[in-house]
Formats: sequence, C-alpha cells, structure tokens
Amino acid sequence: MKRWLLRAGVVLFLAFVVIQFVPVSRTNPPATAPLEAPAEVAAVLRRACYDCHSNETVWPWYAYVAPVSWLVVRDTDEGREHLNFSTWGTLKPKARASKAAEVVEEIEEGEMPLAPYLWLHPEARLAAAELELLRRWSDEVAAQSQAAR
Repeated sequence: MKRWLLRAGVVLFLAFVVIQFVPVSRTNPPATAPLEAPAEVAAVLRRACYDCHSNETVWPWYAYVAPVSWLVVRDTDEGREHLNFSTWGTLKPKARASKAAEVVEEIEEGEMPLAPYLWLHPEARLAAAELELLRRWSDEVAAQSQAAR
C-alpha cells in the first residue's frame, strides 16, 4: 500500500512539473481608447475591476503556476471580452451608458468582483460610498448618452 502511495505521489508531482510547460498567453495589449472618467471613479474601477477588465492587468505570482494560471488567464480573457476599460472610448454613447449601468448592477448583485478574486484581493471589495459614486457616474454617462442623441 505504501509503495502505491509513493508511486502515485511521484506521478502527481511529475504531472505538476510537466503542466508548468503548457503555455498560456498573459498579454497586456496597448490601451487604444482608455476610460475617461472623474479621478475618483477611475481610482475605484482601477482597484476593483482593471485586473480583469482592462489591458492593464497586474499578473500576480499565481498567474504563472499551472493549473491556476489557466483559470486566471481564462477569467481575464472573458472579462476583457465582456468589458474592457482600455477600449471604452471606442464604444458609442448608448453602449457606454449600458455598460456603466451593468457595472453598477453586477456590483450591487454581488456578481462582481468574483468571489475567488476577492479572497486574494480584499482591497477590491467596494464600500457603500464607492458604489454610490459609481451609481452617480453611471447616471452621468446615461445623461451624456441622452444628450448625444
């Protein structure tokens, strides 16, 4: 029995070492049309959202250790696909208003930031005052969208 456990342990260790060589793409393309928002709003979004929703991701050490790296890269790619503050300026006013409202809604419903992210980055948790700041910003973006029509 002990020999079997030792062999299983060796096989698992070797598998862990081998998967480290499976490439993942941790990219940070240039910001082509970054978010323009009041400084307070931008600071909150940078702290709580930018690692997954911009091209300015700060890749932590665990983003370089498989299999966790695969999950981090996948979540970041999906986050950027859904909302990317580095390309915010390319959105039409109506789309900006929709995305800003969606940001607030996702935070209010506890969907964002993702729970695993908050475990490792408790500083990304938003205070009630910060959520209210984002609500006001979202309302301003919506008003600008209406004025642009």
